[in-house]
Amino acid sequence: MWRSLWPTIDRFSLHHFRYIVNQLREIRVVDKRNREVVLDLLQSIVEIVTYGDRHDPAIFECFMEFQVLAEFVRILKIGGNSGIEAPLLQYLSIMIQNVENEHAIYYCFSNGYINSVISHHYEFDGGDLIPYYVSFLRTVSGKIGRDTICLLVKVHQDTAISLPLYDEALKFANHGEKMIQIAVRALTLNIYNVADEMVYQFLTTPTASAYFSSLILNLKNKCLHVDAIINGVKESFHEKKRDLLSETDRILDDFYYLKDILCIPEQRLNKLVTENIVNMLILPMLLTLLNNRLSNDTGLSAITCLYVLCRLLQVFDGTNLVNVIGSAVLFSFMPPNVTDAAESVVSARLEQVNGLAVCYQEGEEMVDLQHEGAENFMMNYVLKHSLEFTELSSCFDSSPLENSENEWGGIFSCIFSRNHSLMLGSLMLLFTVADSKDLHYQLAAKIGFSQVKTASEMIGSTVAGHIQKIVNQLLKVLASEPPLSVPILLHAAWFLRKLLVFLDQKLEDNDCHLFKTSYEVSCGHLYEEFDRCWFDHIPDVLKSEWANCKTALEESSQSKDPFFLLELASIQNPPSGSMAFLLLSSFLLLFIFLLFYLCCLLLKSIVLPPASFLFNISGNTGPAFDWQRMVDCVK
Repeated sequence: MWRSLWPTIDRFSLHHFRYIVNQLREIRVVDKRNREVVLDLLQSIVEIVTYGDRHDPAIFECFMEFQVLAEFVRILKIGGNSGIEAPLLQYLSIMIQNVENEHAIYYCFSNGYINSVISHHYEFDGGDLIPYYVSFLRTVSGKIGRDTICLLVKVHQDTAISLPLYDEALKFANHGEKMIQIAVRALTLNIYNVADEMVYQFLTTPTASAYFSSLILNLKNKCLHVDAIINGVKESFHEKKRDLLSETDRILDDFYYLKDILCIPEQRLNKLVTENIVNMLILPMLLTLLNNRLSNDTGLSAITCLYVLCRLLQVFDGTNLVNVIGSAVLFSFMPPNVTDAAESVVSARLEQVNGLAVCYQEGEEMVDLQHEGAENFMMNYVLKHSLEFTELSSCFDSSPLENSENEWGGIFSCIFSRNHSLMLGSLMLLFTVADSKDLHYQLAAKIGFSQVKTASEMIGSTVAGHIQKIVNQLLKVLASEPPLSVPILLHAAWFLRKLLVFLDQKLEDNDCHLFKTSYEVSCGHLYEEFDRCWFDHIPDVLKSEWANCKTALEESSQSKDPFFLLELASIQNPPSGSMAFLLLSSFLLLFIFLLFYLCCLLLKSIVLPPASFLFNISGNTGPAFDWQRMVDCVK
C-alpha cells in the first residue's frame, strides 16, 4: 500500500536526464571504488540521448546545454588506471551510431570533443582496449559527411595539417588481428569517399601519402613470403598449399582494397595510388621478366611475379594498370640485338600512367610501320617513355632485350623455357592481358588474341606470327615421354585449346604428329587404369564429372585462378604410390582425354578414332567394357 504512494520515475524524462547529468558532473575522481557507479551514469545518459533523438528533441537540447560530451572527455582524463576507457568508448560508439538527427551529429563533431577522445593518450597494453578504440573510430567515420569532416580537421592558415581520425587509425593498419585491419580499411574508405578539397590536399601530402607506399611495401613483403613458402624444403606439399592459400588470400584482400580506392572519383588520389602501384610493384616485377631473370634484386622470383601480375589484371578494371602491363608484354616479343633507337627520340614526360597507350600511338605516327625495324623502334620508344615516367630509366644501361642468350627475350623466352611453371605462367599472363576488356585497342591489335578473329584482322599482330611455335611447345609438353606430372599436362592442354579456339587454324604436319602422339599417350594411360580396382566406376565418374570438365574447358583466363602456378612451382617430389593419388591421377587423365576429344573435333585435319577403337592401340585388346554406356554418359 505504501509503495503505491511512492512516485514512479520516468527514466527517459527530461527531468531524470538532468538529474543523471548533474550526478556525473559531481564526479571528481574515477577509481575502482566508484567505477561501476560512473559506468551506470554513462550508460543511462547514452540510453536517454538515443531515446530523445527519436522522441524528445528537448533532451538533446539539454545535452548540448550541459555540454555532456565535455563531461565524457573529463571522465576519460580523470579515469586513471580504473579501466574505464573501453566501456566509455563503447558507450560513445553506441550513441554516435544511433543518433540520426543531422543537427545532433553536427554538434557531436563540433567543439573538438570527438578529436579530444581520439587524441587521448591510451595505454594499449595488448588488452581489449584496441578493438574498442578502433571500433569507435570506425563508427565516427561512418557518420562523417562532406559537411562534417571539416569539423575533425586541424587547420593552420587555411591548410589542413592533421586529421586525428585518420592519423590515429593508420597506427593500427598493420595490426595482427584481421578484424582490426578490416575496420581501419573501412574507415579510410569512408574518409576518401567524403573528403573535401582541403582533406584531399592533406591526404596527398608527403606525410599522409606515406600510407600508400607503406601499403605497397607490405604487399611486396607478402609476395616475398610466398617465395619463401615455395622454396621451403622442410614442409610437405599439403602444408605448403595451405600456407600459400592463406598468404595469397591476404594479397588478394590488398588488391581489392586498392581497387576500392581507385574506384573513388578523385584524380589526385587515383594518380597517387596508381603511381605507387606501378613504381613499387608492377615495374619491378616487369623488369624481372623483361630482363629474363629468375628473380630480381629484391629476391622476388619470376613465378611469383607472374602470379601477382595475373591476379592484379583480374582484379583491377581500370585501363591504367592494364595498359602498363600490356605494353610491357609487347616488348617481350621483340627479338634481341636491335639498336635502341629510342635514345634519339624527344623525351616528353608522360603525365598519366595510361600514357603508355598514348605513347604507343605517338610512336606509330612517328615512323613508317612498313619500314623494317619500325616496330622495334616503336616498342623501345614506348618502353623508354614508360621508364622515364616512373623514374626507373637508370635501371637500364642498354635495351632490356639486348644481349640475351636466348633466341627471344622477356616473357617470350619464358614460354620456351624448360621450366614448365615459367612457361605456363607467361602464357597465363599473356592470355589475361589479351582478355582484358580495358586493354587499349591498339595494344589489343598487336597482341591479337580474343579481339582478333580472322586472318585479315591479324595483320600487324605482334604475337600471331608466333602462335604456331607456342602450339608446338605445348604439344611437346603433352607428348613428352616419360609423361610430366598430371597438373602440368592439365593446364598445358587448357592453353592449347584456348589457342585453337582463338585462331581457328589447322595444325602443321609436325604439330599434327605431336597431337596424335599426345592423344595416343593419353589413351594408353587411360588403358592402364582399366586393370585397377576402380575399373567399374569409370563410367559413373565420367557421368558425374563431365559437367565440371566442360566448365573447366570453357573457363576464361579472367576467371581462371593463377594459383596453379604457385602449386606447380612448389611441387618438387609429387606424391606417388598412394591409392588416393593414383585414383586422382586417373580421373585427371580422363579429363585430359575428354579435352583432347574436343580439341580433335575442332581440327578438321585430324580424324578422331571411334571410341571402340580407343583401346585397340598397338594390337592390344582391353578388358570387356560397355563402351556404349560410356558414350551415353558423356552425351
